[in-house]
Amino acid sequence: MASMIVADALVRAGHDVKQSEVHGMAQRGGSVFSHIRWGSDVDSPLVPAGSAEVLAAFEWAEAIRWVEYVRDGGAVVADIRTIIPPGACTDRRSWATRYPDIDAGLFDGRHIKTRLIDASSTATELGNVRAANSVILGSVAAFLDIDDVHWEAAIASLVPRGTVEINIAAFRAGRTVSDAEVPQQVPDPDGFPGPHQIEIRHEWCKGCDICSRFCPEFCLEVDIDGKLVVVNADACTGCRLCELLCPDFAITIRPPLEPAIAAGPTDATGSST
Repeated sequence: MASMIVADALVRAGHDVKQSEVHGMAQRGGSVFSHIRWGSDVDSPLVPAGSAEVLAAFEWAEAIRWVEYVRDGGAVVADIRTIIPPGACTDRRSWATRYPDIDAGLFDGRHIKTRLIDASSTATELGNVRAANSVILGSVAAFLDIDDVHWEAAIASLVPRGTVEINIAAFRAGRTVSDAEVPQQVPDPDGFPGPHQIEIRHEWCKGCDICSRFCPEFCLEVDIDGKLVVVNADACTGCRLCELLCPDFAITIRPPLEPAIAAGPTDATGSST
């Protein structure tokens, strides 16, 4: 959808545009990517390595994966969202991973302009986390000489009915959003940190059963009425595979709750007894 909006905006601005994409892999844990080329006369949709004006990365590891396609002096717009694939986990119980740390200066040696944004938080503040991709498009637009009227017309013509207002608001927010603070890297936990919290937004869930089929600990199940339910909350290791594969953003995995520590009675000196 994002690449379709970019291509449509470029066409509206009077350019010849070619677009190529690989899609459908997200629900299998893979990457989805698109190439877009534009100009007065374009023959091929594929962007040669080292020639891209802008790379839009919807997840940090994808920015690293594709940065070689950006020319010197080009730009990288990357969401600081991290999606840790199961294959990066050395131990699902301790959740130690080989996922790369977010580093705002990683591409400085290439003389590439880097903009890291927290698209999900910005979209959530606007009222719908699912508009995060439009926030990213707004940041990408800052590097392309296309009038906003073309961008907003493309958004209005392509996003699902009833979501035009939120997506245009997200696009405008992305135009001016501040660079995100890089989150502090948390050391890998020592041993199983305890069961994570599984939150389900039933109004978004359509009971497709993808999450329950892929859950390695069998924590989820679609009941006879087609409703997703948590059947084994204590086994959740926080691998987030269900959250990653959900096509409707209906699942959120949160860290374990902090255990409550009850203070014992104290003596006259204030020392705990």
